[in-house]
Amino acid sequence: MRVVLAELAPRLGDVATNLERLERVVAASRADLVAFPELYLSGYNLGDRLRTLAVRPSDPTLASLARCAREHGTTLVVGAALASGERGGEVENAAVVADRSGATSVSVKRYLPTFGPFEEGRLFTPSNRSVPVAAGGARLGIEICYDVFFPEVARELALGGAELLLNISASPVTSRRLFEKLLPARAVENGLPVLYVNRVGVEDGLVFGGGSGAWDARGEPLPSEAVAVERLEPTERVLATEVDLAETGRWRPFRPVLRDVTARPPAATAPGA
Repeated sequence: MRVVLAELAPRLGDVATNLERLERVVAASRADLVAFPELYLSGYNLGDRLRTLAVRPSDPTLASLARCAREHGTTLVVGAALASGERGGEVENAAVVADRSGATSVSVKRYLPTFGPFEEGRLFTPSNRSVPVAAGGARLGIEICYDVFFPEVARELALGGAELLLNISASPVTSRRLFEKLLPARAVENGLPVLYVNRVGVEDGLVFGGGSGAWDARGEPLPSEAVAVERLEPTERVLATEVDLAETGRWRPFRPVLRDVTARPPAATAPGA
């Protein structure tokens, strides 16, 4: 499975330009799956513009993503501020998935940081569940940035049948070493390949850290190569890697973590709980 990770710096508040650049990357990729960072369509530090820029179910942006995936025979995943279809006035930090048939689906961030420069808990409504989605002929489990710090998210996706884990991120350079430790750990503890795409660039003094990459089911880094895309900024990269989905079946018998988790009876409820 050929995967492309688009480590880009979106233009803050300029959805049209970000969408045009997305289409250019997808056209150059010739991949089964192309992934873009968290909140790529709008940029990260939206502040009071959040609700104005949030993508709504009837927004032509969704139709453009579906058309792009269908025309290029790929599945694309892109971070977006998404107006909630269930609760009027609320916005979700989401990953929009458009597959090669043009069908779209959504995965929503579960854990919203509210420390340091981050105010996501004030701006967004979190989800309380994680379900794999169809992507590039595989079952894809999506996490968004801070979700990786909570191992139950990846475990829920793995037990739900995910064949591949993807984290899309807008993580600062100060957190890069933490992600470098956590991502291969999530691969090992679930026996699944892990993909990571993080943005670059600067917004309001916040420097984003890049570090996109892929790990196999044993937590070993997968080799990647640059994809030639016109008009990239000097800090941007578009990386291609090959993921062997069959490796999971070969590796898990040696570390049958999911088997042992499901075989264990549920924890007893404490008296008085």
